[in-house]
Amino acid sequence: MSDISLIDRLLDVIEQDIVPKTVEGVAKGNKLFGAAILRKDDHGLVIAETNNEIENPLWHGEVHCLKRFYEMPKAERVDTKDAIFLATHEPCSLCLSAITWTGFDNFYFLFSHEDSRDSFAIPHDLRILKEVFRLEPGGYRAENAYWKSRSIRKLVRELPEDERQRLEARIKAVADTYDRLSSTYQSGKAENDIPLN
Repeated sequence: MSDISLIDRLLDVIEQDIVPKTVEGVAKGNKLFGAAILRKDDHGLVIAETNNEIENPLWHGEVHCLKRFYEMPKAERVDTKDAIFLATHEPCSLCLSAITWTGFDNFYFLFSHEDSRDSFAIPHDLRILKEVFRLEPGGYRAENAYWKSRSIRKLVRELPEDERQRLEARIKAVADTYDRLSSTYQSGKAENDIPLN
């Protein structure tokens, strides 16, 4: 499968599998972060999940996805080395660690930490990286001994113009959906019991 086909598939999973769960989660008061696990060989979906911080503040989209993945019968799970990890938003330090501890050698994300801060008014990822780890935005190693991370938007910018324009239009539509979800979350967040709103 080509890079273009993979990007289309990742966007399909965000639109068709993660967003519906996120719509339900945001309606309950959760943040708008979600994740999915796909098989590397055929890009089939193993599981998709969304943030569930109203149940437990540790259940970020990625961590909640991993929790649910490990609740599956072992026979239904794929080895993490044979899987793609997809996050709607660039993982925070908690989620980076969870992805690492569970043995994934990759992850893809659509929205950056700066997008979380600037577009979605959720600045905690960058604040924690700065305050706890003394890292500036983008300061963690995107390629290291554990995994290689890939920004879907950066991959799209490297494509030929016709494919780039088509995929950027798809990404804009997804971003518009997340803008609406963000407005819903922001308007109701005072009512929930999440420590870092």
